[in-house]
Amino acid sequence: MKPLLILALEHLYLATAGVFLATLVGVPLGILLTHYRRLAPVVFSLTEMVQTVPSLGLLALLLFVFGLGNKTLIAGLLIYSLLPIVRNTYTGIRSIRPELIEAGKGMGMTRLQLLTQVELPIALPVVLGGIRVALITAIGISTIGVVIGTGGLGQPIWRGIQMENQGMIIQGAATAAALAILAEILLTALEQRITPRGLRKRKAT
Repeated sequence: MKPLLILALEHLYLATAGVFLATLVGVPLGILLTHYRRLAPVVFSLTEMVQTVPSLGLLALLLFVFGLGNKTLIAGLLIYSLLPIVRNTYTGIRSIRPELIEAGKGMGMTRLQLLTQVELPIALPVVLGGIRVALITAIGISTIGVVIGTGGLGQPIWRGIQMENQGMIIQGAATAAALAILAEILLTALEQRITPRGLRKRKAT
């Protein structure tokens, strides 16, 4: 078996890849739903339904498309990560005060300028909160990727179960938990850093 550090890096790569792809899909979809609000309940219902599907069941279905290996796990993580990212993007933009939008329009901003210079900067901390939730969830789900032939920290856990070696199980599980905690700390710090000063002051008061 590979060294624990290599397995941890593989694990982080798999989780990050799935969430990154989900971000590329989920953020534009969330933005789109703010303009077609009637579709929002339908999209949210579909993504919530996916969340109820057991991880192994979804990966088993994806095996028929992608086969054994990392592609199947990353595709599964993409699907599981959509709900928090889409929902937070939609919520973040919808929660912006109307007077800020009107002020931008009064300055002659185009629809694209409003999005990139007003809406997204204000909503970004909320969007990042969804990405944070998705990444922590993905780190947990990635441990079962070993059953479809992926690397990562599922390997010591699976091997420990087969060999009835509690030390190996704890080693893999504890490292995965540490990765999740580290992701939480780093993304929370980034979320605070990118929050506009005015909003930070408002939260502080």
